[in-house]
Amino acid sequence: MIKRIDHVAVAVKNLDDAVASFEKLFGLKPSKIEEIPDQGVKAALIHIGDTELEFIQPINPDTGVAKFLENKGEGIHHICIEVDDTDAELKRIEDQGGKLIDKQGRKGLAGKIGFIHPKSVNGVLIELAQKV
Repeated sequence: MIKRIDHVAVAVKNLDDAVASFEKLFGLKPSKIEEIPDQGVKAALIHIGDTELEFIQPINPDTGVAKFLENKGEGIHHICIEVDDTDAELKRIEDQGGKLIDKQGRKGLAGKIGFIHPKSVNGVLIELAQKV
């Protein structure tokens, strides 16, 4: 079951600069900064009300985020939707004809995550996340 928008992720070239800008302009500090090697990113989460902004910086040049930055520049990378069961939602979406990046959930910064291909959702990369 879909619960809410968990976070909106912004691809950035320099995580420290992005975090410093939000702290300076809005007084918002990250609640978590973490490197996620299997996704090839360093990420920071900033709470705003009951949702978050996630800033993601590639840690090597052959990741999807690095390619995104090269092709589109800095900006919104994906929207994350909180769900009760990542695996069940991925299967349901695939059964409805959706194209998946992940067939099974995996560990991510937001919990157990899985991505839906942008071709299935009007060009928007969607991440599903189950809090664990």
